[in-house]
Amino acid sequence: MRTTTPNSPHIRGRWRHVGSAAAATAALLAAGLGTAAHATAATATTTVAHQADTKAVAAQVAKAHVRYEKAGCGTTPKKGFAACDALRVTGGTTAFMERQAALKGVTPKTLKPDAASASPTGYGPSDLQSAYGLTSAAASDGSGETVAIVDAYDDPNAATDLATYRSHYGLSACTTANGCFTKVSQTGSTTSLPAADSGWAGEESLDLDMVSAICPNCHILLVEAKSASDANLGTAVNEAVKLGAKFVSNSYGGSESSSDTSYDTSYYKHAGVAITASAGDEGYGAEYPAGSRYVTAVGGTALKTSSNSRGWTESVWKTSSTEGTGSGCSAYDAKPTWQTDTGCTKRMISDVSAVADPATGVSVYDSYGADGTGWNTYGGTSASSPIIASVYALAGTPGSGDYPAQYPYAAAGSSALNDVTSGSNGSCSTSYFCTARSGYDGPTGWGTPEGTDAFTG
Repeated sequence: MRTTTPNSPHIRGRWRHVGSAAAATAALLAAGLGTAAHATAATATTTVAHQADTKAVAAQVAKAHVRYEKAGCGTTPKKGFAACDALRVTGGTTAFMERQAALKGVTPKTLKPDAASASPTGYGPSDLQSAYGLTSAAASDGSGETVAIVDAYDDPNAATDLATYRSHYGLSACTTANGCFTKVSQTGSTTSLPAADSGWAGEESLDLDMVSAICPNCHILLVEAKSASDANLGTAVNEAVKLGAKFVSNSYGGSESSSDTSYDTSYYKHAGVAITASAGDEGYGAEYPAGSRYVTAVGGTALKTSSNSRGWTESVWKTSSTEGTGSGCSAYDAKPTWQTDTGCTKRMISDVSAVADPATGVSVYDSYGADGTGWNTYGGTSASSPIIASVYALAGTPGSGDYPAQYPYAAAGSSALNDVTSGSNGSCSTSYFCTARSGYDGPTGWGTPEGTDAFTG
């Protein structure tokens, strides 16, 4: 989870899931891998019931199962460095694609590995706004607010890719020329930028597009650290705050260390600023800076449409024992006063959550480098962190002396949050650390946004 130098940006882990058709179908149903998995897995189950050819069933299951890979910035890092929490879909049929096909009454298409798509294959702004009760707020709120994105290395195509995404979805232009979009280095320079990196460029596109999707009226500040070291990323956070951002998203993390408490005060302790951090993508286990008591730790869910009154349903994102949202009890950070769960004496991850499952992933436009094939679907808690930072922005400027991580706790158990009560992200000795339940749990915190009321003081 902490990354190496940019000399090896394209080394990435791949997941290929193989097994009997029946086992694969059962796994898909248990994992809740989006509408695509459910619809096709149900077809496969029916076929099995009629004793159809096993190979045909396996083909249907393979078609439904989304294949994905870590972004080039997500390789296992060395000590003192961080990795991004982004996952790029390379094959299969996403929940969005399945739903679109159903609406048109046609057979859903299947993504081929590394093939460019001419149109989005993941959830777009209207989907995400609908899922989180933000349609009205997204249309009317956010003007005058700046959401900062902190990442490592430069994305040379950040501005043009952002323009493509926003134009496709009919969002207002957000450019350097009109003052909406600004890209700087960790020192604040607009001209002396870090070295470019394809893997981190995909992460940056994901982050920028999620801010656009949730808070289209917000200004966006992209701060690029010169490397993925903890110190440089932390310096970039400080620069974002120095430049006036009241909302800062961090879609990266690494294993905890005894240095974390000093990083807290050096980089993440900013009263009056909502700072979010991804909980991680490797299943149960704590990572930093999500473990900082001064940030809002954001877990990940699988999001799919439903016939319920909300129109959507969510469960804990887990694909396997090593693939899913992070959570856990910090080994080092003290428990903030507003966190009252009794099983963990220190800081507990997460606080809230949002969509992260690649099978129910989000639409992203990225054109730079090896990963920049145009329209892609991304998942990982790298998606959920900027979503939550943008919800904070829609809710308005935090109180000057507040640490906004406490805001959702004041709304705990209310209709302002969608309580996620099913799924787990691994095995743990204290059940709620890794298993969803009614009320607070580690993988999803107090739940996902239903409007903005849980994100204001």
